[in-house]
Parts: sequence; structure tokens; C-alpha cells
Amino acid sequence: MPPPSKTRVWLRRLPLLAILGAALLGALTLRDELDFDSLARHRETLLAFRDAHYLWAVLAFLAGYVTIVALSLPGGTVATLTGGFLFGLFPGAVYNVAAAGTGAILVFLAARWGFGASLARKLEAAGGKAARLRAGLQENEWSVLFLMRLVPLVPFFIANLIPAFVGTSLFRFAVSTYLGIIPGALVFTSVGSGLGEVFAKGAAPDFGVIFTPPVLFPLLGLAALAALPMLMRTVVRGGHR
Repeated sequence: MPPPSKTRVWLRRLPLLAILGAALLGALTLRDELDFDSLARHRETLLAFRDAHYLWAVLAFLAGYVTIVALSLPGGTVATLTGGFLFGLFPGAVYNVAAAGTGAILVFLAARWGFGASLARKLEAAGGKAARLRAGLQENEWSVLFLMRLVPLVPFFIANLIPAFVGTSLFRFAVSTYLGIIPGALVFTSVGSGLGEVFAKGAAPDFGVIFTPPVLFPLLGLAALAALPMLMRTVVRGGHR
């Protein structure tokens, strides 16, 4: 099978390059438009639109959130808060997970279509440390994927790219993304559902709630559960040496 032409290769890379360009442009121009203060200023308008056109409000929210994530624009946290503010913990959390997960999948597909498949083949053919790293990631794929979602040490956008570059299947990426972001989405949607009182006081939301024991300990427990298969394989290998 002949290799694809340079034109075709660059056409395949256009979606990801467009996302990167939009992310850079958004970071420079939209940071002040997609923040908590902006939500506070427009809260009455948003509530009035939701009350008058609930279905359209849901569709517009989902489309906006997917766009924010897919183009890696600033404002993901504010979008999650907005979901809770407008729709409550339920169904707000469902809308937040659906939108964030779908946006992440679009980034993953753009990266895999443009660079991921060829990069994965190059890593495998190169051998050495790069190939061993890819093999290690694939061997512990479920654990690594869930850990990246449960423990936000890796930025959300980067966590969408790495799996595409190492050859992760769409099924595993989608399952680990939708399930892995549920705990965090519940926390921030819950904070968003209480924004009415926060706005009334002229205060700002307390994100420190995520570090309180009732929230932090279950999250750490889920992270430990996700890492358990990887740790068990390491222990078993050590015992066979």
C-alpha cells in the first residue's frame, strides 16, 4: 500500500492543528469572558432563558460545553458550575459528564486521526525506551486511563492526547473518560447547584470542598482501586525474579 501523500497527511492533521490554534487564541482572548464573574453577571439572563425554553437551554448548554472542551478553550470549570447552577445536581451532573466526555472524545479522535496512528507505529518500530514505555502503558492501560481522570495531575487536554498517541482504542478511552470524570463532575456540579446563595452574598464559590475528608478520601480510594491491578502486576513480577 503506497504511503499517503504529504497533502493528505496535512489534511488529516488539520483538525488537531485547528484545535491547538483555537486553544491558543481562546487563552489569549476568552479568559475574561468564560470565568466566574461572567457567569455572575449573566445569571439572571441564563435563568430566564432556562425557564422559558428549557429544552433549548439544555441543548445550548451541551453544545457550548462540548465546544469548550473540544477546542480546549478556557472555562471548563465554569461550564461545570453552570450546569449545576442551571439544572441542579441532577440532571446537571449528567449533562456535565455527557458534554465533557464527548468533547474529550472529539479531541482524542482528532489527535489519533492526525498524528496518533503514525506516531504509535513509529514508537513501536523505534524500539528502545520509547517502545518499552508504550508497552508499559498498554499493559496497564485501564489503570493509567482511570488514574489520569480521577487524579487531575495531568491537564484534561493532555489526558485526551496521550492515549491517542500511544494507540489506545476508542472504546477504552470513552469508557474510562465518561466513568472517570463522574466523581469530579459530581463535586463541582454540587458546588454549582449552590451558587444561588453564593451570588446572593456577593461571594465566590469554595473549591476547597474537594480537599475536605468526605470528598477527598473517596476520590483517593477510587484512585487506589484504579491503580491496584498495576501494583499487583508489579508485585507478582518482583516475586518471580
